[in-house]
Amino acid sequence: MEDMSHESILGPDGAIAGRLPNYESRPEQLQMAGAVAQALAARQHLMVEAGTGVGKSFAYLVPAIQAACASKEGRVVISTHTIGLQEQLIRKDIPFLQTVMPEKFTAMLVKGRGNYLSKRRLGVAHERSLSLLTEPGAMQQLDDILAWAEDTKDGSRSDLEFRPLPAVWELVESDSGNCLGKKCPEHDECFYFKARRHIQDAKLLIVNHALFFSDLALRAMNPEVGILPKYQAVIFDEAHTLEDVAAEHMGLSITRGQADYLLNRLYHERRGKAVGLLTLHGEATDWVQVHTTRAIVHQFFNSILDWRRRHLLTFPSGRGAGGEGRQGTASRTSPHPQPLSQRERGERRGGDSLRIREPAIVTDILSAAFVKLSQLLDRIADGIKSDEEKIEYESASTRCIDIATSVQAWLKQDLPDQVYWIEGSGERGDKLQLASAPIEVGPIFREQIFKRIPSVILTSATLSVGGVHGFDFFKERYGFPPEDPALQLGSPFDYQKQAELHLLRQMPDPTADARAFEEACCVKIQEYVMRSKGRAFVLFTSNQTMQRTANYLRDWLASQGLTLISQSDGVPANRMLEAFRTMEGAVLFGVDSFWQGVDVQGEALSNVIITKLPFVPPDRPLVEARGEAIEKRGGQAFVEYSLPQAILKLKQGFGRLIRTKSDTGIVVILDPRMMTKQYGRRFLEGLPKCRRFVDGVEVD
Repeated sequence: MEDMSHESILGPDGAIAGRLPNYESRPEQLQMAGAVAQALAARQHLMVEAGTGVGKSFAYLVPAIQAACASKEGRVVISTHTIGLQEQLIRKDIPFLQTVMPEKFTAMLVKGRGNYLSKRRLGVAHERSLSLLTEPGAMQQLDDILAWAEDTKDGSRSDLEFRPLPAVWELVESDSGNCLGKKCPEHDECFYFKARRHIQDAKLLIVNHALFFSDLALRAMNPEVGILPKYQAVIFDEAHTLEDVAAEHMGLSITRGQADYLLNRLYHERRGKAVGLLTLHGEATDWVQVHTTRAIVHQFFNSILDWRRRHLLTFPSGRGAGGEGRQGTASRTSPHPQPLSQRERGERRGGDSLRIREPAIVTDILSAAFVKLSQLLDRIADGIKSDEEKIEYESASTRCIDIATSVQAWLKQDLPDQVYWIEGSGERGDKLQLASAPIEVGPIFREQIFKRIPSVILTSATLSVGGVHGFDFFKERYGFPPEDPALQLGSPFDYQKQAELHLLRQMPDPTADARAFEEACCVKIQEYVMRSKGRAFVLFTSNQTMQRTANYLRDWLASQGLTLISQSDGVPANRMLEAFRTMEGAVLFGVDSFWQGVDVQGEALSNVIITKLPFVPPDRPLVEARGEAIEKRGGQAFVEYSLPQAILKLKQGFGRLIRTKSDTGIVVILDPRMMTKQYGRRFLEGLPKCRRFVDGVEVD
């Protein structure tokens, strides 16, 4: 029998070394693989921070495959946050391991049901397209999907060569509320159910965190119902993002767009033509009910908007959720515009987020209207003999009830231990989202994940904030069992030789004089991008600051032969990265999405400039509520929450620089608080040890 130990695959004389001539076995990778294997075998949980270059995907994939193949019913879920890592696993890492592992195994990327085409619904939509679609190009897209359906292997939206309009895909997607099950004439050829059957045979299931929590929510309501089949272990890669993803999926989100979309699907008039489900079955009185409901939607959200405007608080500093208020276009003489008026500041509280602390802020006129519309749709469905037609109206009825239930729960604040808020967006802040999220996910994780799943492994490059008790933050936030192990593995890279950290004491304090700090940052950005001749990331904590700085430096950068690629210009992140990699002398300005999960190897990136320490603004409703919960139990919100979060984010930003053993470069942190505040030492403890410079002078 062949040796199935992880050393036999990953070791210096292992199967991978035999396949790849220049393969270097890494001690840290072997140590992590051993810890993962031990946790899976002992049915215990494990937390592993693996520094850049450890090769953590192979370190958990190899023992996961071995554990899954050890029994007939063995199955392991691998959950990631980003699409990029999913694609790396399913297209590169797993296919390679299938060629070197002794055991044969299958792996499958699991997608949400709405990603699959329903052949039955496609046929129905095509027959009724004239009564359902009015958007330009929609009919052509439906014809293209009809042709594609004959050739596609998996029937998933990602297999399409174009991105369909939401109104088109909504008509043809597989939907649990619009499924005939075994009664469907297309059941045997159904793409979704084919995928479900393949899932049952797979040893590894690759999912994203969002789908995992959707499955968790379904199982919380009914343990026998879920998206995923039974599994023995789950490995969360990019585990530092779990709390935020869980909060998004365990709360409420209601927008006017959701209501309008559903009503337009039922009945609307465009260019003198009436379309929608109620033009197929329904009477003029039913159309009137849709019009009435649409007017009530308008009235309800306007009442929310009026309440919000009355209750927004004035911030003397003009600070919003991004750390600053709305600012105008930067002048050429100064990156900072004139201060806002008091009235303007009062309309931009918390970056357009306003916390709601009491229930029933407005009268609930909306839920009753959607309940009435649901009853109307049920009555129409009862009179339809064809199951294929009936289910469309039953599905729409269920969605009406969903909106009504969500509105009631939000207004009454029915969900326990949640924070509620209104989010505004758009030019005038009048696009509203009614939102809620759990304040603490730890108790939920403890009950629904750590107590239910035999082995849960959390891994990331950033799980420890440094120091002796570095893992305490995530253990507390995630409800991780204190008796289970946590392992910190450093990077195999030689940061002393590969990286320099430049700190600046002689800078204005951003909290004492934001304007002077921003102006000084522009000067320092000029200085440091010239040192590296571009090839630099400049990372910001605020969209507004990034836009002002880009406006101020754009012409200067061009005059120096450097190309500015700024996220404030609205270019998609993947296209920005592609341009950065291929252009000489490029300088990329980015915010949140460029602090983590971005991999640029080689000389293309030789300089990472971090403008400001990445503290989450404390006036965001969820951050504020979490801080209050910590203070209520006798803790310190800044020390226990804000500071650890910022340390982890800074580690992510620093980690953009060195991606391989041959990479070299500098990280520049412009924020003087690294040197002037006592907590600056905590930030330094979390970063890799490398040569350090203060105001240009090397220090020990």
